[in-house]
Amino acid sequence: MSTLTPREIVSELDKFIIGQKEAKKMVAIALRNRWRRQQLSDALRDEVVPKNIIMIGPTGVGKTEIARRLARLAGSPFFKVEATKFTEVGYVGRDVESMIRDLMEIGINMVRKEEAEKVKVKAEANAEERLLDLLLPAKKSSGPQARYGTSTPAPGEAIPLDNGEDSTREKLRKLWRDGKLDDRMVEINVTTSGANVEVMAIPGMEGMEMQMQDMLSRVFPKKRKSKKVRVKDAYDILIQEESEKLVDMDKVTEIAKERVEESGIVFIDEIDKICSGGQASTKADVSREGVQRDLLPIVEGCVVNTKYGMIHTDHILFIGAGAFHMSKPSDLVPELQGRFPLRVELRALTKEDFYRILTEPQNALTTQYIGLLATENVEIQFTDEALLELAAFAQEINEETENIGARRLYTIMEKILSDLSFDAPDRSGEKVVIDSEFVREQLKDVKEDRDLSRYIL
Repeated sequence: MSTLTPREIVSELDKFIIGQKEAKKMVAIALRNRWRRQQLSDALRDEVVPKNIIMIGPTGVGKTEIARRLARLAGSPFFKVEATKFTEVGYVGRDVESMIRDLMEIGINMVRKEEAEKVKVKAEANAEERLLDLLLPAKKSSGPQARYGTSTPAPGEAIPLDNGEDSTREKLRKLWRDGKLDDRMVEINVTTSGANVEVMAIPGMEGMEMQMQDMLSRVFPKKRKSKKVRVKDAYDILIQEESEKLVDMDKVTEIAKERVEESGIVFIDEIDKICSGGQASTKADVSREGVQRDLLPIVEGCVVNTKYGMIHTDHILFIGAGAFHMSKPSDLVPELQGRFPLRVELRALTKEDFYRILTEPQNALTTQYIGLLATENVEIQFTDEALLELAAFAQEINEETENIGARRLYTIMEKILSDLSFDAPDRSGEKVVIDSEFVREQLKDVKEDRDLSRYIL
């Protein structure tokens, strides 16, 4: 997906996010610049650093969703964190370097999953052979059955046997593939960690705690214990064990490290909450500024120690986001402002946007509710008038109370469909049309009592 043009990237984002063209355009350029950087010579490539972005806008307008969809589109490791979780080094709370360690864990899991998919066919074949070793009664205690465990036939179960062990094995294989042995119980040996060692966390030194736990888990040998499970579950366990044997973790770590350093994305939400409050300096403001100072070297580019090795943050893309109601980007310390050179403002959503959100995206709320109630064999259909009524009411409530953007639609939709969702199992086979009258009837109470709407919606 890295070869997509900026226009194609925006087109992909349009499938899930309504409006916010400027923000989409900016992140599309940032993603394309990564591809462009890879085409440069080695000397010039190291000099090109990502242009970090600050998204400014009220909650619920799509800031997080844009970043998340962008990362999924690029196949990049993506980590979202709230700036308010961090505190100055030396105080209780998370240190800012932990975001890079978490990003690396995400990268490792992503690459491990990809590598496991590559060896899936071989792992399934090996797991099937081990499963047959479990199912085939052992003739000698030193055979493969003694190594992997023994099987327990279900009451009244008869397995056709033959004089030849190979013939029996093939018959068992056919029975297993036909699903006739799924509920049979087998005894399997599973691997457990040698010891669960708890290391007390020291504020600001979470990285050392993780490395100590990793080191101690390696020191204590792994144990195997016997466990009785269904054949189907045993097969899944054996696939996992065989995948772990076939996947080269050194290669996984190497690929993940390169992917994190070259294409990782860190989304720092609520970055406005670590801005100074105003002219009069308080202890809280000093602490907020301390977090900014700690954040600065990570965003500038430094080396973070993780249990997988040293990670360079120079080319990781950082996207900050915040409502900036009580502050503005210029309230950040000047050095940190300089590290977020691109700013984009996301506008508040209108009635027309709400209507489009309900109808256009692939994961639209209406599509979700239609699918959910279809599982109860209840067919629901939304009319355009009902959706326009919904959109208008969402905008009205946002204007009169707190503006929570598109999230208001979740609240209103749940309020409208709560009775139908509750009664759905008793209304199987029915078709329900959600029209404007239905919407008005369900929202009648909160429309009449504005104080009630503040609490319910």
